[in-house]
Amino acid sequence: MAGTKGKQTVRDMVLSLGLIGIVAGVIYVFIPHDDSAPPLKRVDYRVELLTARRAAPYPVAAPEGLPKTWKATSVRFQGDDFDAWHLGFHDPDGAYVAVEQSTQKPVTFIEDASQGAEDTGDTQRIGEQTWKRYEGTKYDALVLQEKGATTVVAGTASFAQLRKMAEALKAS
Repeated sequence: MAGTKGKQTVRDMVLSLGLIGIVAGVIYVFIPHDDSAPPLKRVDYRVELLTARRAAPYPVAAPEGLPKTWKATSVRFQGDDFDAWHLGFHDPDGAYVAVEQSTQKPVTFIEDASQGAEDTGDTQRIGEQTWKRYEGTKYDALVLQEKGATTVVAGTASFAQLRKMAEALKAS
């Protein structure tokens, strides 16, 4: 009699686990769930831009006249860290474009800001300035070296989109 009770307990446990599995499957199938990433919030960078322009020893660049389809997603100014200015955007296609400026040693700064992209030796004339092209496995970049600061426009976007950002930059 004791043997029958033990078999019945194991059978009941297996049946219970099966029933729990079926209920969990039904819940998973019929309860809506969204696996997509949440939409990125647009940030207002005007206050940080004014602060950076007052504090930085170089003319801080920010875009003017970009369409609303360009979404600013990140901003920071670190005066104690080589007066580093960062402004991140998502372009209309969802690719990332960042504007980076700093007084840090250009070789080190370009390496960091472009995520290790390499100088192609090519240049692009944008407005009155000559920008160097960098290509990398993670980011491509346009680099402008001026007296006192280096500006890098880098990201996962195409060179055409990087150029649009560089064309829209106004420094003061």
